[in-house]
Amino acid sequence: MIVAVLLSALAMSVIVGVRYLLTSGGFALATQVRQPGLYSGLAQQIRREIGWSLASALIYGVPAGVIAWGWQERGWTRIYTDPGAFPLWYLPLSVLLYLLLHDSWFYWTHRWMHRPRLFRIAHAVHHASRPPTAWAAMSFHPWEALSGAVVIPALTFLIPIHVGALAAVLTIMTIMGVTNHMGWELFPRGLVHGPLGRWLITASHHQRHHEQYACNYGLYFRFWDRLCGTDRGLGSFGKGSV
Repeated sequence: MIVAVLLSALAMSVIVGVRYLLTSGGFALATQVRQPGLYSGLAQQIRREIGWSLASALIYGVPAGVIAWGWQERGWTRIYTDPGAFPLWYLPLSVLLYLLLHDSWFYWTHRWMHRPRLFRIAHAVHHASRPPTAWAAMSFHPWEALSGAVVIPALTFLIPIHVGALAAVLTIMTIMGVTNHMGWELFPRGLVHGPLGRWLITASHHQRHHEQYACNYGLYFRFWDRLCGTDRGLGSFGKGSV
């Protein structure tokens, strides 16, 4: 059993690492096409980001692999495969619930990581990316990676979710993590500066966090930032949205 669990954890770590390389690599290539020269002179920083991110992939993969094994072999978690087990309207609702709860966890742990001692110990690794690139999405100190690795696996024990809906959550998490760091705005100006953009986080919003640090802590939504008075609007390229 122990060997099977270890193999599952290793396999999931490889999957997370490959997913990171493909997604970040894809958006880095898009950056080269859309914003040529934006990452000029950042080769050493990018190598560091990739190194920390692959270490984070290993950490993220361990709880995910244990949960995957427990779900398949022991019936752990509330992940289900039968679309008829819950009403169809529950599929998008479960995705939204996971995103809202993940965003809440991220906001508060992110603020916690900005306490001076924790920042020096762990979060400074992420903010060493000046400016952040598409490769920086998972560039975390292991302690910070561990705080992020447990939340989605923990939710699978609490909230029922279809395996396809869970895949959607992980896809959104990956894409948002990468695009929020790539140094330019992917989304149309009408979205970023419109009513929806007042509540959704894109690169323009997260860029301000990397400029000023003590603000804009959210991951997907601006709800907690607005409620807690930590929303400082859009970053320096926010008005340059396409």
